[in-house]
Amino acid sequence: MKNRASSIALAAAFAALLAGCATMAPSPAKTVDGALVNDAGMTLYTFDRDVGGSGKSVCNGPCAVNWPPLRATTDTPPNAAWQIVTRDDGSKQWAYQGKPLYTWSKDAKPGDRTGDGVNNAWRVARP
Repeated sequence: MKNRASSIALAAAFAALLAGCATMAPSPAKTVDGALVNDAGMTLYTFDRDVGGSGKSVCNGPCAVNWPPLRATTDTPPNAAWQIVTRDDGSKQWAYQGKPLYTWSKDAKPGDRTGDGVNNAWRVARP
């Protein structure tokens, strides 16, 4: 009887662990000091002219040279918080809560946030 109770307790603990892992969906970015950053630690930004949830980015051509999109790969699947949008050139870009994400070409090192407020249209992306 004691072995059966131990087995049940162990099975319950394992099930709880698996349930916790299922809610921890992988993401293409991490949070540092309240801001979303890419794998290299560079700050991510949103653009006010992008329509959240539209599945599109309006920053293309020269805009995307200054504001490189956070390119989506097949390594991480989309989920409720993280979506993939298709850009005008057919490439894929990550969006957080429906807003496409970008880096800023003038940020020189991880932790820089020099793009915040540029043209009163660019904002640091926050979780």
